[in-house]
Amino acid sequence: MEDIKVLIDEETLHNKVQEIAEQIMKDYKGKELTFICILKGSMFFTADLAKMIENNIELEFIKASSYGENTVSSGNIRIDLDLKNDIAGKDVIVIEDIIDTGHTLEYLLGYLKSKKPKTLKLCVLLSKPERREVDINIEYLGFDIPNKFVVGYGLDYNEDYRNLPYIGYIE
Repeated sequence: MEDIKVLIDEETLHNKVQEIAEQIMKDYKGKELTFICILKGSMFFTADLAKMIENNIELEFIKASSYGENTVSSGNIRIDLDLKNDIAGKDVIVIEDIIDTGHTLEYLLGYLKSKKPKTLKLCVLLSKPERREVDINIEYLGFDIPNKFVVGYGLDYNEDYRNLPYIGYIE
């Protein structure tokens, strides 16, 4: 096992997810929402966030990849799993685990906008501002983090460490 250091502990994560949930409920009071969970990394974040929201939520899943087995994005983006239901005319929040360069999200948001949702907002747990190459508007942000390779709470290294209850980094 790699030497993993804690970056964001479980309690801090929980409190931030609660804070984001409260902001979403304030912004969408009484409205039905569609959450699009970007697989696989944001599944824990999406599940925890959805449990804290009082609005009715439709869950959709999409899988896009640009990393493969690397720790740095390849820049080649592909959709491996598409939405099952139509999002036209719906209030949609895209839930992502981490934004690095921004290329994958730029591609994905453009793709989702073409499906004509009523609103389309982005909720990101972790952001690496120093790595950003594309300007992306994040409406709901958990944490800005340093440029470290992070694992846990859904994030992985070659499919390992997703189930850690905290965000850690590999030295």
